[in-house]
Amino acid sequence: MSGVGRAVERWVHGFGVLIGPGRKGGIGEGNQVAHIVARDYGRTMATTSPQPPQPPQPADRARPPSLAADDKNWTWVLERLCADCGFDAASTPAEAVPQLVRENAAEWRSLLAHPHATLRPTDDQWSALEYACHVRDVFRLFDRRLELMLDDDAPRFANWDQDVTAIEDRYDLQDPAVVADELAVAAEAISSRFEHVGAAQWGRTGLRSDGAEFTVDSFARYFVHDPIHHVDDVHRGNEILASGDLD
Repeated sequence: MSGVGRAVERWVHGFGVLIGPGRKGGIGEGNQVAHIVARDYGRTMATTSPQPPQPPQPADRARPPSLAADDKNWTWVLERLCADCGFDAASTPAEAVPQLVRENAAEWRSLLAHPHATLRPTDDQWSALEYACHVRDVFRLFDRRLELMLDDDAPRFANWDQDVTAIEDRYDLQDPAVVADELAVAAEAISSRFEHVGAAQWGRTGLRSDGAEFTVDSFARYFVHDPIHHVDDVHRGNEILASGDLD
């Protein structure tokens, strides 16, 4: 029994003596009560004593600020040069997409090993880690959509809210090394599927949830702009972080 418990027991014993024999709470009962009170008080003290602070668990970390939803229609990249990243879909043959994807995946591995990989350069721009998680999921999603286009006639794709996925899957807490491996696997899967598209299949179609129609050819060139563009986003973000200008 703790020192506090013994002190309480002595106090309750005294209380029993004051009540006196022959009364409820007499010395015999007082002795029993003393042990019970001392025991329970000791328990209370044990459970309410200040505990050393526990380190925050990853899932308990505050979520980073949500970015404004990206609701732009990026199909315009099929018609003109992207001034930000320099990708020109019109001059990119669909057959070149597998190699472009593999090269892109190799860049992500080095970006995820960068000391700034988990840092956001500004409140309205993802970290390299968050961008990489998005690109990994794009590879997976578009691989599935390509499979549908090759197997079904004019399939309509289910809508995907990339911003909700980033929040719910806590892109900011994922392990950069694990993401690099997962991204490489997903990149190889979709590269391989594009490599096996037959000459007669490039004209097969699929419909986005908003009704936008793609052929396998335009789908390939539209798709590959996304990971290329986000590598450029990360390079520009790293320049901001390196300069120390985080405003």
